[in-house]
Amino acid sequence: MEWELVESDAALREVLAASAGAEAVAVDTEFMRRDTFYPEVALVQLCFGDKAWLVDPLPLTDLEPLRVLLRDPRTVKVLHSASEDLEVFDRWLNVLPEPLFDTQRAAALVDHGFGMGYRALVLDMEGVDLPKGETRSDWLQRPLTASQCEYAAQDVAHLLPVWRKLQAACVAQGKLDWVLADGADTLAAFRAEAPSFALRIKSAWKLDRRATGRLHALCAWREETARQRNKPRGWIIDDNACLVLAESDPQDSAALERTGCLSPGALRRDGEALLAVLAAQREQPEAALPPRLPQPLEPAQRKQLQSLKARAKKIARDLGVAPEALLQARDYEILLRQQLGAELPDPPAWGGWRAQRVIAPLRRALGEAA
Repeated sequence: MEWELVESDAALREVLAASAGAEAVAVDTEFMRRDTFYPEVALVQLCFGDKAWLVDPLPLTDLEPLRVLLRDPRTVKVLHSASEDLEVFDRWLNVLPEPLFDTQRAAALVDHGFGMGYRALVLDMEGVDLPKGETRSDWLQRPLTASQCEYAAQDVAHLLPVWRKLQAACVAQGKLDWVLADGADTLAAFRAEAPSFALRIKSAWKLDRRATGRLHALCAWREETARQRNKPRGWIIDDNACLVLAESDPQDSAALERTGCLSPGALRRDGEALLAVLAAQREQPEAALPPRLPQPLEPAQRKQLQSLKARAKKIARDLGVAPEALLQARDYEILLRQQLGAELPDPPAWGGWRAQRVIAPLRRALGEAA
């Protein structure tokens, strides 16, 4: 297959000028994230036709041509399972690729399998078994080897043919707008403020309101600190430490050490900051405290949830969609808790084609079962 390295601002401008206004571009990235919060971009692969362009970001100083490409509404950005690539572009370029056509999502919406990896999808649709020898390669090394370049080029060379077949299937089934709407929803969700990490911590529902407020504050402090230091969250303090500190509310250094949940390094580095976070929470008036996190569903409610998911599978069959592509797993619990009286906002993805074809019938099913 044909590929070429792009290693200068002038070469990048030339490539992108020649392809301006293209109907679609296949996009992929290679990055490293061994001990950092943010991914470190190492390579950007682009393909407008039969040739893969491997853009080396390390020598570039003018990134505006790439920003223009990623924002160009005339050119569909074709990516496979785009979530990690979005992190790369957001951090590196402060833009996101749109309009977005995610081939993994498209395959699910035309019932061609859910969560298929790129290699499996290419094998299934193109009959090409891609190599995987450079999966764990050091992409920040220079010079890149011919093997690395060949591997990286393969990641976009087959993406456009796959896109053409999936787009044809989407058009035939009247689902092209669905895929593009899901792409827009993906970007909107990425741009939205992330929910508190406290929601992911097991057993957090056992905390009272004041301890819940401490947990939210500790998770927010950890998130900000991880971003500032560009280190993984767990390198700051882990989930268990957040939970233990929220429960015990130590008020001085000795009490903090007695919790046993922090390493000596974390105590030295962040002990005072953690005590300050906890002290600030003691000043919060009762009215300002957050609600407790929801308890696990009761057995009868879990049965309702299973019935709801069974109903969703029938809807998926009728629509010709992989069942997992209808809603995220947590969405079913949101629907059920709303029916039980909880004031929870609808996720953004519940609009568009899902509103009448998925959400409305599921709500009717819940109402009939009540």
